[in-house]
Amino acid sequence: MAPGKYQGVMPKNFDNFWLAETLRLRESLWGPLEDASELRKLHSTPASFEARVLARARLLAEREGLAQTLSNWHSVARLTLLLFAVLAFLLGGAAAAGALGPGGAVNLAPALTALLGLNTLAFLLWIVSFFVQSGAAGSVLASAWLKLTHKLARGPDAALLPRALLELLSRGRMQRWAAGALSHGFWVIALAAALLTLLGLLATRRYTFHWETTLLSPDAFVMMVQGLGRLPSLLGFPEPPAAIIRSSSGQSTLPDTAHAAWSVWLIGIVFAYGLLPRVAALVLSITVLKRRRNAMVVDTSLPGIAELRERLMPASATAGIDRPPPVIAKASPPTAHVSTGDGMHGLVGLELPSELLWLPDEVPAGVNDLGIVDARQERRRLLDMLNSHPVERLLVCCDARQTPDRGTVSFLVELAGLARQMRLQLLPDDASPTRREQWLQQLLNAGFEPEHFCKSKAYALTWLAGETGPGRASAAGNNPGQAAIVSPARKGGEHGV
Repeated sequence: MAPGKYQGVMPKNFDNFWLAETLRLRESLWGPLEDASELRKLHSTPASFEARVLARARLLAEREGLAQTLSNWHSVARLTLLLFAVLAFLLGGAAAAGALGPGGAVNLAPALTALLGLNTLAFLLWIVSFFVQSGAAGSVLASAWLKLTHKLARGPDAALLPRALLELLSRGRMQRWAAGALSHGFWVIALAAALLTLLGLLATRRYTFHWETTLLSPDAFVMMVQGLGRLPSLLGFPEPPAAIIRSSSGQSTLPDTAHAAWSVWLIGIVFAYGLLPRVAALVLSITVLKRRRNAMVVDTSLPGIAELRERLMPASATAGIDRPPPVIAKASPPTAHVSTGDGMHGLVGLELPSELLWLPDEVPAGVNDLGIVDARQERRRLLDMLNSHPVERLLVCCDARQTPDRGTVSFLVELAGLARQMRLQLLPDDASPTRREQWLQQLLNAGFEPEHFCKSKAYALTWLAGETGPGRASAAGNNPGQAAIVSPARKGGEHGV
């Protein structure tokens, strides 16, 4: 969605929920944001309360730069994930290389412990956490990744994003599964690297395998090896015969086929008891996480959201007037809306004093005199009117003798978004060049183009009547003056009247 634009019901993706929660935390800490313009856009489209909460959050996030902060946070998170993945790959390969050594004799029991000991312990702790804790993540790797991402991410609201993320995951019972998906993913990479290292070393170096024990008998070791090898054998990894197991005590020389059988057995053990359970747990975590994410809803009872119901779902709304607009006096507020027919044009004065002549002696046909707007309430009434019935062309006359403030500039930007074409006329024509330059500079910074300023009052009225060549070309999209007016929200400025 383009910044500052509302295009109907907001999709219920995770980022929109995340922005809504972050905005809720921000407003609870620093007070509610001005959202009059955003509410007008939401009221113009039928939607549920939940959809409007998400849409309001997205519009305000675009305006306040929070959406950009989230995008930056995503980039940093992907970078830290890549760093952790590389680290997991290196550690997995190092563990396999350390278990086998540079070549020669390999004691099977310490080698298995080095390859699977830590992984098995961590996996068992993850399973036990389901019976001990109800909502904790239970993942040191996931916590480390989140802390590192938090330290690397920069921005005024960067600290709120991880807090909002944890709140959202905990509320949706997704925290354990999200942390589990990260942890299992790292372990899958590490174990895959260990398997590749095992294959590489066993293919390029000569190893001899044996077992050593002081307390256990050879038969006990045979039972242990055969018991561990039962699952890998079902996956196609044969176990060494009992005679080879008994002869592998290191006291006799074995043929190369015996050491090859031990190599296949070792690879099968790492695959069946290391990589395979982690892949299954990863798939399970991602599946549960997706299902619960798709079932997410906005908790409308939360502080900061419950208070929005009256403003987002008003009991009554302005439906417009079903009769022609009355003639409005020059200094009257805009109490009538323009016609819904195509090609209607509007003329409005912004905070013009009574002695300043701004209306022509005869308003051109097809032009609606919308009067002079001055007070805040009059501005909102005009915005509501144009939001329901946009005009084809809108001419706004401003007093060039006054210094434009931020509220005036923001109001003009809102008007520009409610008219297909808009022009500005600074009155009187002989106003101070310095003040005119101030108007021009501030409006250019707000996203207007030089073509949006009329050179004279006569030219402005001719354009409004639709009689000039450039005006028609603009309607056809060939005039550079028709370039889109960029909302101040896209430039990081405040938006509101």
